Amino acid sequence: MALVVVTNRIPAEGLEALRAEHEVRAWEHEECISRADCLRLVAGADAVVTLLTEKVDGEFLDAAGPQLQVVANVAVGYNNIDVAACQARGVIATNTPKVLTETTADTAFGLMLMVTRRFGEGERIIRSQTPWQWGMFYLLGMGLQGKTLGIVGMGQIGAAMARRAVAFGMDIVYSDEHEAPAELLAGMPSGAVRRMSFDELLRVSDVVSLHCPYLPSTHHLMGAEQFAAMKRTAYVVNSARGPIIDEAALVAALQAGEIAGAGLDVFEQEPTVHPGLLAMDNVVLLPHLGSATTETRAAMARLAADNVLAVLRGERPITPIT
Repeated sequence: MALVVVTNRIPAEGLEALRAEHEVRAWEHEECISRADCLRLVAGADAVVTLLTEKVDGEFLDAAGPQLQVVANVAVGYNNIDVAACQARGVIATNTPKVLTETTADTAFGLMLMVTRRFGEGERIIRSQTPWQWGMFYLLGMGLQGKTLGIVGMGQIGAAMARRAVAFGMDIVYSDEHEAPAELLAGMPSGAVRRMSFDELLRVSDVVSLHCPYLPSTHHLMGAEQFAAMKRTAYVVNSARGPIIDEAALVAALQAGEIAGAGLDVFEQEPTVHPGLLAMDNVVLLPHLGSATTETRAAMARLAADNVLAVLRGERPITPIT
């Protein structure tokens, strides 16, 4: 029987699967684990289940010890994991793709609706009991029908976003290093989705939605130059990772009227949010709710557990990063 350490709270579906076969040592407090507590907790682990709040680097791996076989990240993104450090120590790293595709696309689409139709502003007016009166020109927003959605990163989530946008009558363009596989675009009308360069996408899109992974090459992918290239009537939506956007540059662009608004589920220094964003009515802010449904989080926990169980049985994990 191996020792599996779980560094933060996860749904019971994952814990029960692990406990059925192995000893489990789990962090069970509501607050996220501190670095010091995390390094102590993982000592002696054969497998570790982590969340994106834990940094898995050389120090973490050495604290666990040479018997560590696998780190299973309960997230599709893995910018919190030093993949090279895992490889150097022979530790397998896994993530949880596909099971959160639809939920995250729902979040991105919701952000787009909220910011373009000014729903956040409207709700704040009602909740604050600010006097208001219906009128032909009151809180006018932008309709989506006939507008162009630019998707940056046409992976599983980007394609799910595209399907939703096609149903709303939007034109879809995307930028990606590779042509989207035909199966990703299945079910969408022929010619409904076009690939173009990132620079061209910025110029033609009415909404730019970010769905690329966070890598050194995508750090501050959206900065002052990119916001200046967008239409003044355009919006940016980010449900991927916060540092893909230079938040200071975004604030400056919004203040200068270079773009019309933003919808953000993730932040550069999460959970801290740039104070300039908090003061703006044309920005919708969510506390990283992309995969936050009961069903999706349970599926993520179970997939992470299944990856651990496979490795500890000597089998190939289901969704390996390395």
